[in-house]
Amino acid sequence: MPTGADGKPCYLVGDGTGPVSRLADTGESVQLAMAGDLLDHAADMFAGRRVTPAQLWFLVARMGEALTDVRRIAESRSRHSDSRQ
Repeated sequence: MPTGADGKPCYLVGDGTGPVSRLADTGESVQLAMAGDLLDHAADMFAGRRVTPAQLWFLVARMGEALTDVRRIAESRSRHSDSRQ
């Protein structure tokens, strides 16, 4: 999700049917899929139980980024849902 100059998330305001909304939906789908891929990768890594500290650090860093994206998506969807009521 894009952020403004101050680092705060930018939210799309609209009815959810325009081309920018569809582009945002596609971006969110990619972010959620990447988070799922990271979870699968983590499961594979730990199943083998041969994880180096560097691999673990890299995984945790990427999972932190993915979790930030997922949280922003959830917050955005929540705000969009609240504004429609």
